[in-house]
Amino acid sequence: MSAADASRRPRRPARAGRNYTLLTAAAVVTNLGSQGALIASAFAVLETGGDGGDVGLVAAARTLPLVLFLLIGGAVADRLPRHRVMVAANALNCVSQAVFATLVLAGEARLWQMMLLSALGGTGQAFFSPAAEGMLMSSVSGEQASRAFAMFRMAMQGAGLGGAALGGAMVAVVGPGWVLAVDAVAFAVAGALRSFLDVSHIPPREPGGGLLSDLREGWREFVGRPWLWTIVAQFSVVVAVVGAADAVYGPLVARDSLGGPGPWGLALGAFGAGTVGGALLMTRWKPRRLLLAGTLCVFPLAAPAAALAVPVPVGPLCAVMFVSGAAIEVFGVSWMTSLHQEIPEDKLSRVSAYDWFGSIAMVPLATALAGPAEAAFGRTAALWGCSALVVVVTAAVLCVPDVRNLTRRTKAVAHGSPVAECEFRSADAEGTAGRLG
Repeated sequence: MSAADASRRPRRPARAGRNYTLLTAAAVVTNLGSQGALIASAFAVLETGGDGGDVGLVAAARTLPLVLFLLIGGAVADRLPRHRVMVAANALNCVSQAVFATLVLAGEARLWQMMLLSALGGTGQAFFSPAAEGMLMSSVSGEQASRAFAMFRMAMQGAGLGGAALGGAMVAVVGPGWVLAVDAVAFAVAGALRSFLDVSHIPPREPGGGLLSDLREGWREFVGRPWLWTIVAQFSVVVAVVGAADAVYGPLVARDSLGGPGPWGLALGAFGAGTVGGALLMTRWKPRRLLLAGTLCVFPLAAPAAALAVPVPVGPLCAVMFVSGAAIEVFGVSWMTSLHQEIPEDKLSRVSAYDWFGSIAMVPLATALAGPAEAAFGRTAALWGCSALVVVVTAAVLCVPDVRNLTRRTKAVAHGSPVAECEFRSADAEGTAGRLG
């Protein structure tokens, strides 16, 4: 192979070292299991005689503790070594999924048990997510951030693609219990990988005034940036209605109109394929107005709910899911780059916790009400309502000047803390070692 050919191969960013590799590998393993488990848990409820309301209750049971403990999880992750928080959370998820799988395989699962185990999984996620986001953002240099995030998300979403397709097929062939068991094993493997993360490069935290003081400091950082809190408010609605459509209405439409879990797994796989394509695009494209480009790409998230409302056949549904997946990945990379550029490292987990908290705060309510809304208005009307809400709140966010005008910086300072270059140098200046293809 010539030197020119070698230089064109996709490679990790030059400053994205051991931690970045471990985080990416662990995320791939986790997503392979968790995407199939999302399908499996819904069909486990249906197989026990549950209805759409019961599916919504199990989904809400997972999200409620996620909402309750996220802010505490963010403060803890900015106080303790982040990799230890991540490993402990993975262990809790492993145990809860293993018990869930055992009950389903034994035919002994009850609704309250599935809700309790889902709640334990949500608790683990509440501590894991802020620590993981802070760890990822501290694992790459600023000049490598945008492309590194895109590469990470491409690997993670590619695993989600395989996990959703495989999970849907496995649910149809061997039942949901075995898919849940695979997810438990995936959490064990991912936790083992994350135990090798190195946090020595992260400066020691200054002694603070306690947990409440840390939360107040994170809150001031959050509300002081209009682009940050307005987009989080937008996503509190978007994530809620899209979550209700995917977790509750999607499996029901699949059962009644598409032929069961296999086609629904294929549709979720198409969404995953779209996210891979969107991440691949973002390894090359660097929009100057980060949040404007990202927010415009939220509008296509209204399309899947509309497609389910019709409902369209599997082929067009997959096409819609692919486009929406690609679009939201443009937002995802732009959003992560904005946070990396604007937020000081020692506050990343707390700000991420407020981001996660706001984004998912309405999900328990939306998923719990999905069944009653279907009964009151009909499934078609409920799905059209989900689609309309995505369009309305996204259009509203574009009225905020900071969302339209925040730009990618070559040098940035966040509250006196230097943030390294966010722009990538040209290929000639950067050299072969830093190129991704």
